[in-house]
Amino acid sequence: MATNKHAEFTAIVEAMEADFEKFYDKEVGAAGTRVRKHCQDLAKLCKETRNDVTAVKNARKEVK
Repeated sequence: MATNKHAEFTAIVEAMEADFEKFYDKEVGAAGTRVRKHCQDLAKLCKETRNDVTAVKNARKEVK
């Protein structure tokens, strides 16, 4: 599961790279919309990951 989350993070960040360049360097407005979408996807993934980490931590405490 952790590897899957890491792969998702990596995929989002890699997808953002080209759009960042297009928006800031080439001034393509549509790329800004895509950057914002990537940021939203990343925020959602962060929230899910935080919840997963908390659940795993709590499960580990119960085992001890």
